[in-house]
Amino acid sequence: MPDFRRAGFLWFFGFFPIILSLPWRAPAQEPESLSLMPLPSQSEPGSGEFLIDGSFGIELTGYAEPRLENARQRFLDVLSRETGIPLWRAAVANKPNFTVHTEGPSLSVQQIGEDESYRLKISMGGVQLSAANPLGVLHGLQTFLVLARVTPKGFSVPAITIEDRPRFPWRGLLIDSGHRFVRLPVIKRNLNAMEAVKLNVFHWRFADDAGFHIESKRFPLLQEKASGGFYYTEEEVKEIIAYSRDRGIRVIPEFDMPCHTASWFRAYPELGSGQIPGQSGAMDPTREITYTFLSAFIEEMAKLFPDAFFHTGGDECDFHEWESNPHIQEYMRVHGIKDGAALQAQFTAKIQRIVAQNKKIMMGWDEVLQPGIPNDVVIQSWRGSKSLADAARNGNRGILSSGYYIDLNQSAAEHYAVDPLGDSSAASLTPEEKARVLGGEATMWTDIVSDENLDNRVWPRTVAIAERLWSPEDVREVDSMYRRLGVVSQKLGYYGVRHRLIMEEMLERMSGDADPVGLRVLADVVQPPKGYERQQLRNFGDFTPLNRLDDAVPPESETARVFDGIVRRIAGGKATTEDWQQAQQWLVLWRDNDARLKPLLTRSFLTQDLAPVSRNLSEVAIIGLQALDDLQNNRPVNADVRNRNIDFLNAAAKPQVVLLLMVAPSVETLVKATRTN
Repeated sequence: MPDFRRAGFLWFFGFFPIILSLPWRAPAQEPESLSLMPLPSQSEPGSGEFLIDGSFGIELTGYAEPRLENARQRFLDVLSRETGIPLWRAAVANKPNFTVHTEGPSLSVQQIGEDESYRLKISMGGVQLSAANPLGVLHGLQTFLVLARVTPKGFSVPAITIEDRPRFPWRGLLIDSGHRFVRLPVIKRNLNAMEAVKLNVFHWRFADDAGFHIESKRFPLLQEKASGGFYYTEEEVKEIIAYSRDRGIRVIPEFDMPCHTASWFRAYPELGSGQIPGQSGAMDPTREITYTFLSAFIEEMAKLFPDAFFHTGGDECDFHEWESNPHIQEYMRVHGIKDGAALQAQFTAKIQRIVAQNKKIMMGWDEVLQPGIPNDVVIQSWRGSKSLADAARNGNRGILSSGYYIDLNQSAAEHYAVDPLGDSSAASLTPEEKARVLGGEATMWTDIVSDENLDNRVWPRTVAIAERLWSPEDVREVDSMYRRLGVVSQKLGYYGVRHRLIMEEMLERMSGDADPVGLRVLADVVQPPKGYERQQLRNFGDFTPLNRLDDAVPPESETARVFDGIVRRIAGGKATTEDWQQAQQWLVLWRDNDARLKPLLTRSFLTQDLAPVSRNLSEVAIIGLQALDDLQNNRPVNADVRNRNIDFLNAAAKPQVVLLLMVAPSVETLVKATRTN
């Protein structure tokens, strides 16, 4: 992706125990709530629960195909990992109490808009799952897995009847393998997670200025000279396509053009528009050789990827390179092309015809929406919902990614608030125009993400986006979302996703300590800056080691989020006794952590620069404890002291060592709730 676009452990002090909750741990089961995500379109609770034990048996009826057999085996594998019961083998031989009925096949090449609905009825006596085709069966099996829970009686699923279908037909995740090559095991476990939360489009981006990472048999110099030795072979691509289809996921390739293409020119410099060899960043749209090359390349890739859609990028072209090239300027003068945008529009039109000749539907980012663009071109909006609405009014289908940039370290709540049809720009669309809004995609750009920490950048926040794209529009309650997100986050571990393990492993490496408790306390309340500020605070290159604390911690601090909720209840006079106790315990923990952590930080070059952040946490906590005591005792405070504390808390909330101390604003809320003399 483009550079501009690219967010309980036990602690002892002496003999005083303080219990904290690990981020994203599932809360205790709430009997009257549905711990399911995405929430279904319709559900009716039943009576009792269906027990899962060694007698569990599952059968497939109706239409049969290998994909259904594979789905059953994956289902049993995950259920076995969650329960510890070896159902992966016994459940096929046992007398069935779970019946899966499939009416008929889905299309041989999965298409947008296929029926994905299912009906799931769970009672004390058994389970019936039915669907029109395998896609619905895949979704229904995942719903059952999310509902599974541990109870005093054993593992069970609550009795319920669910009638479910998606709100939008396009629910995607983009993984950028252009900036940094993403290894196949990482791709696969993220596809597993996509299946779990009912995402159905894997948008796979292969090339950027930094590298070209897919094999081309027609143009082998691309992988030989532009991949750095890391690229997906044709057979590996086919493997991922089959792996995705097994999980009800379509694979859309993206090859960005005419810009973000510097890597192409390492192999084929004649395609570049720059006047200095090796310094070009854009293709030359005026030479016939460019289109001859792209015609052959697109034909090759179109045969490799069976999906109907083919993404050609088209974003963020810097027209300076064209406008400073005499040859291109002369071409524009002769052909009456007024500026770089008009020249790109001509390029886009030619590429669209090439894509159409290969029986594919072209996709592109906002910039390709120009006057005269064919209506079958699909627009992916990164600039905002206005672009999406403009495309719909123009007769083009589109998907939303603005607001779903998960590399920008925004909270799950911020992503959850974004809706492809929820903006004022969409309010005036007609029903026909709204139908052209197909859904959306979360986007994982890898400028400053590695194989190691990609999982905790994508998950669990992307589950909130998955719910927005699947569930009814009126599913909006943020507290409910976070409670259910905790449940699903824990379960994703059974699919092989490593988001809950990454930070702990990286902290151990950073500290050289097998149990880095003090560093963990600090890590639990910091997170990377949002947006593109992180790139401004730290120099990143293609080979920068991503092994610092801002690389290790998740984009959203769960501990800080929960603490902030407690603080707001305290400040608003709505806190429980437990709220006061938890706030006190956390603040004491943070106050005393610096004394324990400070001597340990100097042992590793990876932690030495964290000393001021640790010290700030302690000082913030001291201020918080005093404010808490003042509020508990209704004690007035000196106005000058209060103002000095607020100034310090404002400073402590600013980025330091590429980290945000997320509890500082919450303590400021406590201080502001006190009264002065």
